[in-house]
Amino acid sequence: MAGPREHGGTWKATMGERTSGTGDDEEWKARGVFLRVFVTHIFAGFVWLLFYVGEHAPK
Repeated sequence: MAGPREHGGTWKATMGERTSGTGDDEEWKARGVFLRVFVTHIFAGFVWLLFYVGEHAPK
């Protein structure tokens, strides 16, 4: 069985169907960037919260 690259298309992760490489690829890339930025900001907020709580802890 030939892979998707040999036929010039890509595979959709959710449906398992081939696309021609048009706007769907850009949509997945944009979604991935959004997810990466969102997760990074959540992690940064958690680290900030740890510093904030540590600074205000009774000593």
